[in-house]
Formats: sequence, C-alpha cells, structure tokens
Amino acid sequence: MPFLSTTLDRVKPSPTVAVTALAEELKRGGKDVISLGAGEPDFPTPSNISEAAIAAIHAGKTKYTAPDGIAELKEAICAKFARDNGLTYTPDQVSVSGGGKQVLYNALMATLNPGDEVIIPAPYWVSYPDMVLLAGGTPIIIEGKLEDGFKITPEALKAAITPKTKWIIFNSPSNPTGAVYTPEEIKGLTDVLKREKHVWVMSDDMYEHLLYEDFDFATMAQVEPELYDRTLTVNGVSKAYAMTGWRIGYAAGPVALIKAMRKIQSQSTSNPCTISQWAAVEALNGTQDFIPSNNVIFKRRRDLIVKILNDIEGIECPMPAGAFYVYPSIKGLIGKTTKSGVKITDDETFVKCLLEDTGVAVVFGAAFGLAPAFRISYACSDETLVEAGRRIASFCEGLS
Repeated sequence: MPFLSTTLDRVKPSPTVAVTALAEELKRGGKDVISLGAGEPDFPTPSNISEAAIAAIHAGKTKYTAPDGIAELKEAICAKFARDNGLTYTPDQVSVSGGGKQVLYNALMATLNPGDEVIIPAPYWVSYPDMVLLAGGTPIIIEGKLEDGFKITPEALKAAITPKTKWIIFNSPSNPTGAVYTPEEIKGLTDVLKREKHVWVMSDDMYEHLLYEDFDFATMAQVEPELYDRTLTVNGVSKAYAMTGWRIGYAAGPVALIKAMRKIQSQSTSNPCTISQWAAVEALNGTQDFIPSNNVIFKRRRDLIVKILNDIEGIECPMPAGAFYVYPSIKGLIGKTTKSGVKITDDETFVKCLLEDTGVAVVFGAAFGLAPAFRISYACSDETLVEAGRRIASFCEGLS
C-alpha cells in the first residue's frame, strides 16, 4: 500500500513558486540574480493599513474569529462591491479566506464531483488546472491566441461547453498576460452563458484596480445580472493594496455556495489571520488615493519593458492593458542554439538557459498553457527592468 495519496499524481508544484525559490537559492549561493517571476508589488503596504493592524494587536483583537471572516470585514466587502461594481451582496453571501487561492480552492472542493468539467481560458494562472484536478474535476482548456489579444471568443466558449461543464474560471485583468476584456467582449461571453444554465461562473477579479489608459473594468455579474445567482465573484487585497503576505482573499456569491465553502474552511484552516482581517477592513474602507499613483508607476514600467523586449529580434511582446505582467512570444527563437551549445527546443529550455547564463529568472509559458512564451512580472524598479532587459537582449543576440 503506497503511503502518499494518488491524488498527488494529478498535480504538480507551482512553477511560479518554484522559479522564485530557485532564484533565491542561487542568490544565497552568490549568483547575481534578477528575479522577475513573483507576482508581487514592490510597494510597501500603505501605512494606514499597517497602523490598523498594529491597533488591532494593541486592542487585543488576536483571538479566533468566525471561520470565514469577521462581520466588519464582510460589511466592508459588501460596501466595496456596491461602490466599485454595482453589485449588491449581504454578509451571508461573503466568504473570507487566507488569500484568493484558498477562496477558489474552497469553491471547487465544495462543488466538483468526478467527471465535472471546468473551462479555463489559456493563458491561465498556473494554479487553476491543478486546483480543479485536486478537487476531482477535469480542466477543459480554451486557447486565447496572441493575435486575439489572448482572449477567448464566444464561439470558442460555446464549443467547449458540454453537459458535464460545471464552471468557467474567468480572469480579467489576466495573470499572466495582462489582457483585459471590455464590457462588450464580456457581454459576448455572457450571452452564451445565459443559455447554458448549468454552467457557473468563477470570476477572478484580483487585478481589478490595475488598469491603464483609462480602461473600464467590468465583472461578469455586473455586465449580465441574469448570471448573478450562479456567479462567484472573487477578489482580494493582495495586489492593489500591496498586501500579498497578509493573505486575505474574499468572494461573494449565492448563500448556499458560501455556506458550503464555509464548511470546507471550518474543517481545514478555520479563520484567516485575525490581524490581517482588521488590516483588510482599513484597506477597503480607507483611502484609495495611492492606487492611481501606483498605477502611474506600473504603466511607466510596462512601457519600458515592452519596448525593450520588442527591440530584441525573435521576441514579440504585446502591450497589456492591466495587471503587472508581460507575456512575450519567443516563437522566433525556437530552434536556435546558445553559446554553450544547448538547442532552444521550447520555452522551458529558453528560461532555464537564460537563468543559468544571465541570472534573469522568468517563468516559462507552457506553465500557463500557451507556448512558446515567458512571463515577466514588472513589479520592480526601472533600473532592475533595464538591467534585466540588457541581459535578455545579450542572451538572445548570442543565439545562433
């Protein structure tokens, strides 16, 4: 009898976590490494949020809470959805977890049975398919092509739906591409979903506030109110509020689904960190003035790295409309050979050789479901991006 569960055979470790860990290991070994793998803002958590956490500690708010969040945070989340998205929820429709990943995982664990299918547009966040597999479901991948701005079409969505389809996981702005669907594009998808009444929507809005060129954000249930009763709208404080390590994600949806998610969480982790919850109350209720200021910096970095990459022969880098990632294609470099004699057969080989030869750590595109490409997180300084770009250009120029 094997000791480890056969469930583990269905999943693999997170490639984004792996590349960050490898970069840190190489740094500790003395290698000059530039890590562009982690999806983490380099800005500090705003001081008003940190002070709220400190105040909570001094006030003794350090005990267990309800399994899926304190009432004050649920009320702040309801106010956020009304303010930003025109969506009305009550606290019993809200779940708070230890990060957005746990929200998604709880929902999948609470709803999937063997044979259930989950539609996932690619490129996708690396964890989506593996979470579906862990929950016993089957990921169904729809490719969003580069020439379509990495977005899926209503026709492709309709073709992927079967009687076994239970969910579509929809992420806009996108990790890893930064692609953003317009309200009109979302309406094309919701028109399909309105007719497919057995399909639920998991709308991952984690990068909602990271938009450029005055792009209008829209979420599925906002665009199509008919989908309200079968949509789980997911968000969190990690990205826009620079609170990745605080680990607070949340979602709102039908009461029966939220109750099922609460049951999962009550028997796994129980409540998210109490101090982080109080910090999140301040994040959602407090000033939002720093978000536009941070976005100005992100936009400058985006423009900088896109230009650098597009000046490299063999690389094509689309201009993203949101998030803080670029997803350049390296189709023009496949088949070439490095100075050390390694043939670039795929994007994983490219990324491995790039790290070994130059110390630049990025994530290969196959991990996100669309190759050959790689993902760069530009949530770092201009100087870091310029140096990383110089090293990438030098590496690519050395290919033959």
